[in-house]
Amino acid sequence: MTASLGLGTYRVRAVEEAARTACSDGLVWLDTAPNYAAAHQAIGRVIADHTCAMVATKTGFFTQVEGQAALAAGVLTHEEAAAGHSLRPDFTRWQTDRSLTALGRADIVFVHNPEHAHQDRSVLHARLRGAFSVLEEYATAGRIAGYGVATWSGFQHDAFTVPELLGLAKEAAGSGEHHLGAVQQPISLVMVRPIALALDGRGPLVQARSAGLLTFGSSPLHGGELLDLTTPELSDFIRPGISPAAACLLAAASCPSLDVVLLSASTAQHWNAAKDAIACPLEPGQLRRVTDVLAQR
Repeated sequence: MTASLGLGTYRVRAVEEAARTACSDGLVWLDTAPNYAAAHQAIGRVIADHTCAMVATKTGFFTQVEGQAALAAGVLTHEEAAAGHSLRPDFTRWQTDRSLTALGRADIVFVHNPEHAHQDRSVLHARLRGAFSVLEEYATAGRIAGYGVATWSGFQHDAFTVPELLGLAKEAAGSGEHHLGAVQQPISLVMVRPIALALDGRGPLVQARSAGLLTFGSSPLHGGELLDLTTPELSDFIRPGISPAAACLLAAASCPSLDVVLLSASTAQHWNAAKDAIACPLEPGQLRRVTDVLAQR
């Protein structure tokens, strides 16, 4: 089963137009964050008109302007504002309030790259528990539907595991009835290890799916770098006759235990081509042959 296509809004041009194109398909995930330029305001206008669309935002990173506002509000120190990232509970609450004001609603609030500060595991887990506690309050009050963790390298570098995140969520909730609902990590022909693990029935995607969490794959084209790295021979090996972009996206979307693959599609042509590319997923055997070829390079 192929993952569904969701819109990632990082570095997307004309976000409102791109989101309206995605929402024309009905039930679709839109992924954004406060530090993605003016994406929040644009997405808020779109989802007000498309109630079937689901929106995920984040907490953690912030722009310089938002950092100065947080400093003025007393929820960050000068040093913290200069860092550009915070998991302080007061800041999590303040930033989430601002996001909800801009968006109107949120189906998931991801804790954004919690490994960013390179903290000791015990310190990082304590910070995560604190952020989870705030987001549990919001979920219990019905202000958000749930929360998750969006990581770039946290699983790869063993900053945390899915079972550990579930444990922290239970501690934050004070019971097994927590609102941790999703994990997000990069899935691509560069970040290929999650695919290889999932093919073996192991790793964070499989663990998350088994726990009932939604799984999101980000950066399937690795920020566009894969378009230059993927040879015609590799594209044809993945599926004869398709473009490098389509081949890379297809491989990511065919990853077992992946629910949503997020693509930063700026135009309707880009979005529709992506839908066509993933319409028929790779069989697990072919996907394994692709990962084996990549492992030899």
